[in-house]
Amino acid sequence: MIQLRKKHHIWSLIIIISLLLSACGGDQVVYTPAGKRVIKMGYLPITHAAPLLLQAEKTYPDYQIELVKFSSWPDLMDALNTGRIDGASVLIQMAMKAKERGIDLKAVALGHRDGNVIITAPEIQKTSDLIGKRFAIPNKYSTHHVLLYQMLKQANVPYQQVEVVELPPPEMPSALAEGRISGYVVAEPFGALAVTMGKGKVLYQSEEIWPNSIDCGLVLRKALIDHDRELAKKFVQDYIAAGKQAEQHADFLHKTLKKHLTVSDRVMRLSLGWISYDHLTIEREHYQLLAKYFLEMGLSKRPPTYDEFVDMSLLNTNKGGETQ
Repeated sequence: MIQLRKKHHIWSLIIIISLLLSACGGDQVVYTPAGKRVIKMGYLPITHAAPLLLQAEKTYPDYQIELVKFSSWPDLMDALNTGRIDGASVLIQMAMKAKERGIDLKAVALGHRDGNVIITAPEIQKTSDLIGKRFAIPNKYSTHHVLLYQMLKQANVPYQQVEVVELPPPEMPSALAEGRISGYVVAEPFGALAVTMGKGKVLYQSEEIWPNSIDCGLVLRKALIDHDRELAKKFVQDYIAAGKQAEQHADFLHKTLKKHLTVSDRVMRLSLGWISYDHLTIEREHYQLLAKYFLEMGLSKRPPTYDEFVDMSLLNTNKGGETQ
């Protein structure tokens, strides 16, 4: 079983409190004076949240998006679990774990494809050079953790021979520059930051280690879907349209993300060059592989099945899987 050098009993306590609070008045329906449903959506200021951030730039006849910014995944998940927000752009793995522990969440779309990079200090030439070194991930329950595990496994490097630590994403580039860690993997733009600073390099792209990996996604509380399924359907389809816009209108994407991310144009361009926002459907086979890795790593005793956790019925798709 995978063991980090950080205790995680606090996570179980958060889930228990979340369940109690959720039963005591979460999921309140709010409307604007004009009668539009207010949909509160949580996010972290990262490029992986781009479809949601672009979607929030527009106005819609039936609903209004209220973006709620968070500085950490645990804070975002606490708000999502307790019903203080209706949904979020969030690490799918954290939402899976919440679902496993009784929070009724549904993953309805991906946040992006690809766009995760293994960043290391310049002197690291190959995976085995990380033996005895410290390597940072943002959270135990993350694609980034699975990517590290798979990279080590493929290189026949025992997981226990690398000191795996959790760090807040914004701290990772400076920790690498100061020599406190020898590498990290995390959402963008924090990988691009180290590269443009000349303090880190790309050892691997995520697709080289784990093709079609599932990372951030759009997750909704089932209460939102149950209250007005047609509205939820429209919301998700508008989100998919925003993802297509991100692919087709680079200038608008860049301008929108600059409102939320305080990075240079150079960092933004490099970061966006690694990521894709088209075809955001969560495929069954890709999710099942993620669940298999969770079991293999000892991160779950029973991850939720695809049918329990994923709801693709909110999308109109043809046989080829593309949104119509």
